[in-house]
Amino acid sequence: MVSSERTGTFYVAKSSAKKTESLALRKYDKKVRRHVIFKEAKMK
Repeated sequence: MVSSERTGTFYVAKSSAKKTESLALRKYDKKVRRHVIFKEAKMK
């Protein structure tokens, strides 16, 4: 899961393989010091 603020911060979370929609959670981003939305994306 990658930060929507594009700071490079990421979380690793497991999601069900059956779901087709991408996972999006509101988590804390240390670099901007606030809660932002983290969206499921492929690791580069």
